[in-house]
Amino acid sequence: MLTGIEEVDWASLGHAYGPADDVPELLRGLASADPAERETALDGMYGAVHHQGDVYDSTLACIPFLLELVADPAVQDRGCIVELLTSIGGIELDDDEELDELGADDEEFIPAANYAMAAAAIAAGADVFLDLVSDADPEVRLAAPCALASLHPEPARVLNLLRERLTVERDTEVRLALVAAVGRLALRHASLRAETVEWLGWLARAAQDPGLRLAALAQRARCAPGDIPDDVVQWVTGLLEEIRTSANRPAAPGTERAATPTLIGQVRELLEEHAAGRPAPWTEELLRTLHAALDDRVDDRIALIVAQLRSPDWGQRSDAIWMCGGLIRVWRGRYEEVVRLVGAQLQDPEPRLREAATSFLERLFELGAPAADALAARLAAGPGAAGPATAGPVGSGRDGALLALARAGDTRAVPLLARALEEPEVRRELLYAMDGLGPSAAMLSPLLTRRLAEVELDERLYDRAAPLLYALAAVRGAQAVPEVLRVLRGAPANRRDWVREATLRTLAAFGPAAVEAVPDMRRLLAADSAAVATTAARALWAAEGDRGDVLPALEGWLRPGASGAEWCAAAQALGEIGPAAAAAAPALRPGLASRDLWVRVRSAAALWRVSGDASVALPVLLAAWEENRHARVDIAECLAEMGPAASAAQLVVLTELTRRRRHNAREDGSGSHDIHVDEKLLTLCRAALARMERGTF
Repeated sequence: MLTGIEEVDWASLGHAYGPADDVPELLRGLASADPAERETALDGMYGAVHHQGDVYDSTLACIPFLLELVADPAVQDRGCIVELLTSIGGIELDDDEELDELGADDEEFIPAANYAMAAAAIAAGADVFLDLVSDADPEVRLAAPCALASLHPEPARVLNLLRERLTVERDTEVRLALVAAVGRLALRHASLRAETVEWLGWLARAAQDPGLRLAALAQRARCAPGDIPDDVVQWVTGLLEEIRTSANRPAAPGTERAATPTLIGQVRELLEEHAAGRPAPWTEELLRTLHAALDDRVDDRIALIVAQLRSPDWGQRSDAIWMCGGLIRVWRGRYEEVVRLVGAQLQDPEPRLREAATSFLERLFELGAPAADALAARLAAGPGAAGPATAGPVGSGRDGALLALARAGDTRAVPLLARALEEPEVRRELLYAMDGLGPSAAMLSPLLTRRLAEVELDERLYDRAAPLLYALAAVRGAQAVPEVLRVLRGAPANRRDWVREATLRTLAAFGPAAVEAVPDMRRLLAADSAAVATTAARALWAAEGDRGDVLPALEGWLRPGASGAEWCAAAQALGEIGPAAAAAAPALRPGLASRDLWVRVRSAAALWRVSGDASVALPVLLAAWEENRHARVDIAECLAEMGPAASAAQLVVLTELTRRRRHNAREDGSGSHDIHVDEKLLTLCRAALARMERGTF
């Protein structure tokens, strides 16, 4: 075994962490009789030799040995090695001619060349995977279909093999893997697509096993998304019910493995925990595939999720919540019933279901209102009411239900937040959630003031004080002025400007009640930091309303050579002052022609707010609207203020309101506030349109 491994000069090769002289030990570890040693070796392969999907020269050198290990029936956990090979060889270049277009000196040339060589090397030995579809080890049979569909150079031969194997395979998950591999082949090879789509359609109706029919339906939808039947929701719902009633016993427990201090081991344990107690955990992946194919058919996707949320099977309800998380993040729609049904899961005895529901509701902000009663009831029930997962003081920062309730703007969160503020530690997000609770949150001011007084003026001051300062500004807790000044004056060198900016922003929110801080504000008008100086100007204006010092200080940052951040900070502050800063209009105008989009947006918005002249500002704002979607919230806010003067933007606003996709949806991830920001855009667009049509605000 591993013949010739010593003949490779591994030290001259490299991986993510330097010389690859440790690779022979990893390869031998994959063949070890010790499960922990095998898992540690696999973790090392992914962590160094195939780090984050990269292919190094040492990765290429490993391929013959990995293929040898896969072919040896005596090696255990070969399914994991098949998956590793599939990952190494399955990276497809964006363009078949990419290597031709890259020069040898291009920094992307070597990685692209390595990917291509890895694919070629594994394809050359891919016949080894043909026999694995009938291997005695079900884990090997589970991994082999994807490897064949991704790596074997004869797709028609693979297609026939996979379809033939399906007639004799009896393991449910392996059968599903065979169907998924057939779908993958059809997507990769257009010449096979029509035949495969027809076969998948036949299988979706002919197979007696409901899981297999659901898999075929999902893959058919994936391969032919434009030909998904209109009754897909009823079809899928019926199949899920058949799966539920036929899978009336828990899945058999997997083989026990010793815990290993590896990332691979942690992921495995999480997956095992997720699937534990579920008769058919594989339905989750099938539904993900189906939802991806349905894409912008939002109403169908919502209907399917609603049906799942009403299922007696807690696993299906849990799957529905996670599916809805991806749906609501990307697409606008009517989610009231979905949110209400998710809220109902908070009383379920299954802790994983409650956890999923809470995590989902935390990100909804105002869209979480239909679940507010359920959230309030969950919090009122006390710790442990539905199981150990809610242990801890009621309303403590550890309870995500409180965060969801506060972000929904429900005032029932206020007394619970008060109790949370009595705890030794408060979840930061709770402090940032107080700005939507209205006047009732004023009662939190004394507690916030006391906590701010307890913050030490050390190197961690900003991290500890900033959330409290934000919350005090949100509740207009002007009684905290002395404590805010203590933080402002005592800030250490570390992040001092950040602390100053945060404290000044809070003082600005207090308005005239912060008059005690005027000397400090006036002193900081001359700060070297534009963020500090302009925030001091805003606070001074809010406290005194005196333009004498404020306007010259702000105009001083609107100078040739100012950075984009400096200009934007000054322009935004002038815009907040409004018509009283009309004299600054000439200083703002050069910003309209800046190459920096944000300078143009801030300048145009400020110019409108100080001068009331939309004729110059509006064209700049509309151009920026098309250029950068992330500027739309700020622009829509300005359009709503303009009212009839922005009538030329009516079509732009209407178009935004009719879009189904969220303006800030990303394929590579999401932020906790993305849904909230998009809903804010829609609210501002409706307000702008109403003002344009009625001529009143």
